[in-house]
Amino acid sequence: MSLHGSLEIAVIADAHFHDTKADFGFAGVEVDGQRLTMRSWSDTRQSTRVFNESADTLLAALDQVAERGIRHVVLLGDYTDDGQRTTTESLRRILTAHSQSHGTAFYALPGNHDVFGPQGRHHKKEFLATEGRPLSVTSDPALRRDAVVVSEEMYCEGYPVGLRPMGEFGYFRRPQYLHWETPFGASDADADRRYWVASPDGRNRYQLMDASYLVEPVAGLWLLMIDANVFEPLGGNFVDGEEAAFIDSTSGGWNAMLRTKGFILDWIADVSRRARRQDKTLLAFSHYPALDPFDGASRAESLLFGETNVVRRTPGEAVEDALRAAGVTVHFSGHLHVEGLTQRGTEQTPLTNIAVPSLVAFPPAFKVVRATGQNIQVDTVEMSGLPINTRLVQSYLKEAEISGEARDPAFSAVNYGNFLKQHKRALVRHRYFAKEWPARIVDVIRDKTVLDVIAQFLATKDAKSSDYEGAAELSMLDLIADWYCLRQGAWLSLPHIEPQRLKLYRLLASNFGRDANRHDGSVQSFLEIFFAALGLFLDRAEGGSPSLTLRMPTQGDSVPA
Repeated sequence: MSLHGSLEIAVIADAHFHDTKADFGFAGVEVDGQRLTMRSWSDTRQSTRVFNESADTLLAALDQVAERGIRHVVLLGDYTDDGQRTTTESLRRILTAHSQSHGTAFYALPGNHDVFGPQGRHHKKEFLATEGRPLSVTSDPALRRDAVVVSEEMYCEGYPVGLRPMGEFGYFRRPQYLHWETPFGASDADADRRYWVASPDGRNRYQLMDASYLVEPVAGLWLLMIDANVFEPLGGNFVDGEEAAFIDSTSGGWNAMLRTKGFILDWIADVSRRARRQDKTLLAFSHYPALDPFDGASRAESLLFGETNVVRRTPGEAVEDALRAAGVTVHFSGHLHVEGLTQRGTEQTPLTNIAVPSLVAFPPAFKVVRATGQNIQVDTVEMSGLPINTRLVQSYLKEAEISGEARDPAFSAVNYGNFLKQHKRALVRHRYFAKEWPARIVDVIRDKTVLDVIAQFLATKDAKSSDYEGAAELSMLDLIADWYCLRQGAWLSLPHIEPQRLKLYRLLASNFGRDANRHDGSVQSFLEIFFAALGLFLDRAEGGSPSLTLRMPTQGDSVPA
């Protein structure tokens, strides 16, 4: 039965919900008579996501969903901060209340922050205690110290325990589903959804649960929810199921899926064949990208910075080949907190990956999919205009005062989008420079203006500095922050960067950028590749669109063998 009429689905990726009302065994920071369980700004500025703003943003996104009359929501993984017991339970209550008030059905997928392996793992985080002083909180009793709080609620569960609080949101069969299955059959029992995996030396062998499922929420629409969390056992001797026995799933994704979960590809191919024969509209989802969401622009990053997180998480061509062979045509992904559209394949076997931005990183947004029998339209709902939570800012200011640090520009943000853009600037200073950029390059450009840095190019090209309007006033730090914003936000970032800056960036890319297959280690070579990447990011941004329409396979289309 084909899908009649149209149906809207919201796709929310990487909400990273942190409950500022959670009880982790300490009082929290007090603002205006209210106690807040807040993560520190010193931790936040080193993370690719913000923490404390997540609850407000998720609730605002759900309000948008309700206002639009949308009754189906996909949670594309990393729906919790880090899978903490109390955090997951708080999220369950929020989703249940929304569902009861608005009749909304949620369909969840696990991300690398939601569950870990068969037994879970400990976490240790820095929070703000009384008066904004830092305080470490952990679930690991072995780390108990005078200045460390131990709370069992900080623990991140493994499969299947970590899924159970979210069980009513797709992971297990519900009476209202027209169809529901897993790669293993019709049963939703934990024991019937397991596969074997072994370490390279064969000494560690585990039977792990896979949480993938196919659901038909309304007649004619199939949602293929793929658990692409892969926990590969390491060689050696370990306590059975402990965290150290596994490779973290964070950088695995679809590359690791091909190595360890081949049965998922067989199931996907079978689902795809059945969908076409039964004239179902099939949409595929997983937390991890199936195609490079930067559409090749990340190659420069590999040359400049080596094996960064982005480079390690980029799916290879074998993933594209496997998914096209399995008949996947449209796949939605999260994980990298990026706005991106990547299309590959032929007219007969097309594959489109739609990367959904995070709610807690620049640019904050989610997607709305309008499905009909023949097409889907994908629109973007941006959350940048949300107001700033002044209580959170007051707490950050308390922390800065106690530490003796200067007020970060993020604390003066005019709205949420501006706050996240300033957070990106802080990330450059406190994460990217420290962890990814060559120290020699950082030393040369850290406190320079753009004009200072391009002076060597101007001398060799006999160009005039007056041709580069704004370069003398613009710091390299701000340019680099915009470089990362353009990389992550594509077209969504353009309204957040002044037109004069964009004009300058295009000039720098055109005049000084060099597409290269190698980097000789010099400052000039680095800058040439960096500016060339800036040009690619601009091309990608200017070619983007807030709305996309794709044709879906129908019964008459050929079915992959």
